[in-house]
Amino acid sequence: MINRKIEDAINAQINAEFWSAYLYLSMAMQFEADGYAGIANWYRIQFKEEQAHAEIFINYLVSRGGRVMLKAIDEVPTTWASPLAAFEATLAHEEKVTSLINSIYALAEAENDYATRGKLDWFISEQVEEEETANNMIDRLKLIGDNGMALYMFDQELAQRVYNVPAPLAAKA
Repeated sequence: MINRKIEDAINAQINAEFWSAYLYLSMAMQFEADGYAGIANWYRIQFKEEQAHAEIFINYLVSRGGRVMLKAIDEVPTTWASPLAAFEATLAHEEKVTSLINSIYALAEAENDYATRGKLDWFISEQVEEEETANNMIDRLKLIGDNGMALYMFDQELAQRVYNVPAPLAAKA
């Protein structure tokens, strides 16, 4: 049976992952409405990834005999001034998620919960990738500046992104 403190922390993270999904869906909807189908696609994929992250935590909690407690999802923002502003918000959000994952890891360490620490290793690596990707998008958009053709090409590139099932879920399929 999983430690109650760890169970509560993972339940909070499940909620945070669903909030992240809702945030990225909101971003996708704005860019869909603004005519940036590629950027909208990129954020739709992020939406799916965040749902998958929640599912990974759900599966883990259930496997350890814990109880999943789904809570209400707080409201998310619905507008961003530009693609650059959205990706800057994405980076800030991913940095927050990284701190949440690190806090659960520290708790697992304090509670001598080695199984949870091991499960979190995947998420820690995932967060490094998420932050790196957001930083890369920000750098590219700063280079693009007001160049409409470059923004069009950037949007077209992001339209090519496809969803890949995360390894911890692919193993369950």
